Amino acid sequence: MKYLLMICDQEKQWADMSEAQRGTIHAEYGKFTADIKKSGNWIAGQALQPTNTATTIRVREGKTLTTHGPFAETREQLGGFYLVEAKNLDEATAIAARIPSAKMGSIEVRPILDVG
Repeated sequence: MKYLLMICDQEKQWADMSEAQRGTIHAEYGKFTADIKKSGNWIAGQALQPTNTATTIRVREGKTLTTHGPFAETREQLGGFYLVEAKNLDEATAIAARIPSAKMGSIEVRPILDVG
């Protein structure tokens, strides 16, 4: 079964880190990504640009509304994701717990709805 692991943390926390601290975490991400590729769980994954680069689209009564910035003010922001293959939710959550940002933010684990 496929699961989306959404990485949510505070952009300000990243901005306040030193280059050395960010480098350490990026190295942890590199190792984690290599490990899940080797295990066969990895399908895809990417980091996202900061929320100030976001554009939100809403269509209401046939009119498209465009807002620059994130869709909502939240304490944590979506910073990236992994799409993984796992036997079940237990395996997916075990993988999610190994994501480096789980130590300072949260990882939302959501099964992919197979509609095709």
